[in-house]
Amino acid sequence: MQRLLALVTWLAFPIYVWQGLGVRRRTSRMLPAQGPVLHEIPGTAPGIALLVLGDSSAASVGIEQSEFGLAAQLAGLIAESTGCSVRWRAAGFNSATSGQIRDYVLPNLSADPWTHIVLAIGTNDTKNFHSVPRFKKEFGGLLYALRAKWPQARVIWSPVLEFTRAPAMPPLLGKILEIRAIAMNRLGERLCNERGAVPAARLPITDPQAGFASDGFHASEAGYRAWAEHLVDFVLGDEVPIPI
Repeated sequence: MQRLLALVTWLAFPIYVWQGLGVRRRTSRMLPAQGPVLHEIPGTAPGIALLVLGDSSAASVGIEQSEFGLAAQLAGLIAESTGCSVRWRAAGFNSATSGQIRDYVLPNLSADPWTHIVLAIGTNDTKNFHSVPRFKKEFGGLLYALRAKWPQARVIWSPVLEFTRAPAMPPLLGKILEIRAIAMNRLGERLCNERGAVPAARLPITDPQAGFASDGFHASEAGYRAWAEHLVDFVLGDEVPIPI
């Protein structure tokens, strides 16, 4: 049934183009947050090295300061939960797709010994109407490349968010993209399980007005906080928290 729905979305492609252009005209393009993209939180236990890699969400687009972005807030929660020092880096780029991260970003990242890698990727693959086979090749290739470069790291993928919950999305366009997002997420979860990564549960969006930035598409400070709180258990996995 889901495969049939995904095929039907191609019949709705003219609607996607028409409404998508309207959203683009009405929405101001936001820049990445100001502030550090590489930082360290001191702790009393052996260190954790966290890399948050992906699209504009990894770059904290939607807010002004990087200290309130996904990477920084997630690092803070890890430090609070474990007592470990946490060195973190955010490597995110506006409009990036899985293939672009695989081909242009990953080869140029230094091979620092990251212990935990969070992938925030897939939204632009979906929004750009990439096919499921293309996503399999590009996202699957990205997972292989990460495992090859950091074989000991715990890799966590945060699935594509609900398009129907984004305030900027017209209802019909949101439904079209949501059908495709579900297909991408199902495939992404399977690829993670096959290729040594951990698929996180999809982030529940309980308050769209508070959780999204002024453009109605990227996360707000509260949205990034909720996202970090949602991901922290997936990042830590079975690691036993150290009392502070």
